[in-house]
Amino acid sequence: MTMDFSLKSKVALVTGGSRGIGKAAALGLAQAGADVALASRKLPDLEKVAEEIKGLGKKSLAVAAHVGRLEEINNLVDRVKAEFGRIDILVNNAGTNPVMDPALEISERAWDSIMNLNLKGLFFLSQAVARVMKERGGGAIINVSSVEGITPGILPVYAISKAGVIMATKVMAREWAKYNIRVNAVAPGLTRTGFSVALWSNPEILEVAMSRTPMRRIAEPEEMVGAIIYLASDASSYVTGQTFAIDGGTTI
Repeated sequence: MTMDFSLKSKVALVTGGSRGIGKAAALGLAQAGADVALASRKLPDLEKVAEEIKGLGKKSLAVAAHVGRLEEINNLVDRVKAEFGRIDILVNNAGTNPVMDPALEISERAWDSIMNLNLKGLFFLSQAVARVMKERGGGAIINVSSVEGITPGILPVYAISKAGVIMATKVMAREWAKYNIRVNAVAPGLTRTGFSVALWSNPEILEVAMSRTPMRRIAEPEEMVGAIIYLASDASSYVTGQTFAIDGGTTI
């Protein structure tokens, strides 16, 4: 048996696909052979990525959606299914962290905002897509967690939400394995994206992060793509419920 990393004839849906890790994942999946649907709140940026994917010779669909809202989740899945007829791969990348307050000062509003998108939205989108995958005989779901979900840092509610993503990954993997749906997660370390710019552009925070990272640098979004393609492909056909830390050794 040879390992098959090809995603030819597969259809992928990537949330938060307009920039950062989501954009890198979408382009990587297309390069591996998949047609790619993209979801994000801002359509113009999303459409630019869709054009890049089409330039690679693959089909793409851009859908404006807030995946923290159930109505928009259902509309998104319906749009993708209508366009492609199937969803083989889901990359749950959309996330938020609007505050850096310590746990003693977190407001209910901030808590709800973070949990709504990072955990609730991820779960219910996975549920909706898993129903489509079940009809088709299986699929692969890749959740984007964080090293903060493994070892807490300076973002308390974000860390709690990402730890929840790791457990959601295990729960879904155990329950949906009988439908040939594999569910895994990647846990990026500090990565050079617009999402995390407030962290890596702060010299003090960056110094602390580097002191905890044996490789002594932050990640680039493209460095997450290899693991995502592996988990999306048949090369990982016996892997489910796992979280892959891509962190330069931070969690050693």
